[in-house]
Amino acid sequence: MTPEQARTFKDDVLNIVSQIPSGSVTTYGHIAALAGWPSHSRMVGRTLRYTPGAEKLPCHRVVNQAGRTAPGWSLQRTLLEAEGINFKSNGHVDMSRHLWEPG
Repeated sequence: MTPEQARTFKDDVLNIVSQIPSGSVTTYGHIAALAGWPSHSRMVGRTLRYTPGAEKLPCHRVVNQAGRTAPGWSLQRTLLEAEGINFKSNGHVDMSRHLWEPG
């Protein structure tokens, strides 16, 4: 990925995350695919973690493909539950009910 592509990727990731509606979640992999780099899901996580200002976006609505929340971020579950997100008995988001698929 060139520096120009990396900037475009970052901008695309932030734009996609800003569109996730309340009461829905999506995955790092889904965001990477929507940004045109389907094998870069880890880079989505790094983008959200290290981009100044990303904390103002609904980053709490991004989970892994199994519906697990970010390790070490206990507030994420609280924020999701406040939006009506349901969790299964294993502690994962019920992806069948809450996965966001942009139109």
